[in-house]
Amino acid sequence: MSVHLTRRELDVMSVLWQRGSATVAEARDGIADDLAYPTVLTMLRTLEAKGHVRHELEGKGFRYYPVLESDDAGSSAVHRLLDKVYHGSRELLIAGLLSDESIDEDELLRLRKLVNERIREAKK
Repeated sequence: MSVHLTRRELDVMSVLWQRGSATVAEARDGIADDLAYPTVLTMLRTLEAKGHVRHELEGKGFRYYPVLESDDAGSSAVHRLLDKVYHGSRELLIAGLLSDESIDEDELLRLRKLVNERIREAKK
């Protein structure tokens, strides 16, 4: 499934994934940038038209729920990043991530474990 979310759409989806659901006002409050209510409403309607969210009537307004799973959006975003920035090279992508000096030893050990597990799977 190829998912293309704009930066703003991703901001809104992030709020929905974190909260499980949100009204327009709640989504607006959950976004770091100061966006107008009609802007957030338009984004939610666009996301609904794309099939990424659904809504239910709540009082006089609507409550929006994510339909799109964060894993699906993340996987699509990683593939786009891999293709557009790293020209398909997973090695360059991983090297770029590992060059971040803020990664502590525990996280590096967890990453090593994941790589070792994947190597074992590839040998089967």
